[in-house]
Order: sequence, then C-alpha cells, then structure tokens
Amino acid sequence: MMFRLSILICFTLLQFNLHAQKTQTSIEKGKASFYADKFEGKRTSCGERYHHKNYTAAHRSLPFGTWVKVVNMDNKKAVIVRITDRGPFIKGRIIDLSKSAIKEIGNINQGVFSVSVEVYQKDLDMIPIQYIFNPIPEKEQMQFGF
Repeated sequence: MMFRLSILICFTLLQFNLHAQKTQTSIEKGKASFYADKFEGKRTSCGERYHHKNYTAAHRSLPFGTWVKVVNMDNKKAVIVRITDRGPFIKGRIIDLSKSAIKEIGNINQGVFSVSVEVYQKDLDMIPIQYIFNPIPEKEQMQFGF
C-alpha cells in the first residue's frame, strides 16, 4: 500500500514539473504594438517610469522583471525586453513594446506587427548594471568593465 502511495505521489509531482517546464518554454503568437508618446515618464504597473529609450514591454500575465524575446514574424528580427507593465488591452494584441524595442524589429510607421513572444533566460551569473534597462546581449558581447 505504501509503495503504491509513493508511486502516486511521484507521478503527481512529475506531472506538475512537466507542466511548469511547458509553461516556461511556451511561445505566444499574436500582434505587438508600441507605447504612445503620452506615456513617456509615466509610472508603469510595476512602479517604474516608462521611457521610450529603455527596452521594456507590457504583458498581461508574465511577472514583472521577466525577460522575453520578441520576434517579428515577417522579417525574423528579434529583440529582448523586460516586462515592466500590464497590457495591452486591445483584442488580439499580446505585447506592447517601447519605441526603442519596436525600432529593433521593424518600421515604427507600421504600428502593429505579427510577433512571437517567449520567456528568455540567459546562463549568466551576473548581469552588469548597464544592461538592466537594455536587452541582454550575447555573452561574448558583454563588457563587464572590471
């Protein structure tokens, strides 16, 4: 009886672990837009001030501080941004990007882009302060300055 209970508990824990891994690596596809000029200097949902020069974004459910990779499905250009706000609140849109971020993946005059969004994790022990509000570059491109 105890053996069966142990097997059942292990199986249940394995299911939770597999579900968590699937959630972390899942990719969302939809439309991306960017912040209007009127939001410059205003506080975001996490309390930071929005600045168009920072590589940040709004997402409905990802935790604040999460880094995500956003890929323009038309030209395959990508940018890495940090989630600092909630939104977008327009049907069909999955992420709002800062102006600097949107310029990395397409023409800002286009307005709305077809994108994929996935959580981005780097294998780094330490991220220099200069990259806190900018995308994390590839490890070999980082300049640590010490």
